[in-house]
Amino acid sequence: MAGSGKFEPESERVTRQLRDDILDGVRKPGSKLVERELAAQMGVSRVPVRDALRVLVAEGLVTPRPRTWAVVREFTPSDIADLAEVRGALEALTFRLAAQRRHRAGLDQLRSTLEEELQAARAGDAVRARRAAADFHETVTSMAANELLSELAGTFRSRMRWLLGQYDDLMAIAREHEALYAAIADRDVALVDELVSTHLENSRHALAAHRR
Repeated sequence: MAGSGKFEPESERVTRQLRDDILDGVRKPGSKLVERELAAQMGVSRVPVRDALRVLVAEGLVTPRPRTWAVVREFTPSDIADLAEVRGALEALTFRLAAQRRHRAGLDQLRSTLEEELQAARAGDAVRARRAAADFHETVTSMAANELLSELAGTFRSRMRWLLGQYDDLMAIAREHEALYAAIADRDVALVDELVSTHLENSRHALAAHRR
């Protein structure tokens, strides 16, 4: 991880930077990603850029084009509907398992992530709030303690973060996460199921409003 003092390979650094640029809205849908230009901007050779684009294509954030360029993916209504369906099925199970298997260390991490999201939402810091919201979901996945579920979630982690970046009411999402945290902490599985269903329904409405 960057900033941890550990060595980060150049290709991973370039991948992380491009991923963040896309998910934080710095590079807009349809924007060209040309190997030569990116290498010059980031002060690297074209090899790590090429590797990064390959990874981002696999993550579903970039659409390849012939030769040495690509574009930031433009998600269609069909893409979004597919993602929402898969998200709904996986999150219902993930949050239920997290409530059943929650432990002190996981709850402490989830609370810390939630506080970061709430503070960012209050400050109107959209990038930080949306990153924290994505971290909240990833922490819940970890708390579910199901290796296969984690693998499945990993295959669309970046697209999930993209989806969370489409919502405008940062505080509403943070408050829903706060309620989910409390239900998980209480091991109230029935309430978690109810809150997840509401969370997903509200997310669908918020996304539709954002894209109108």
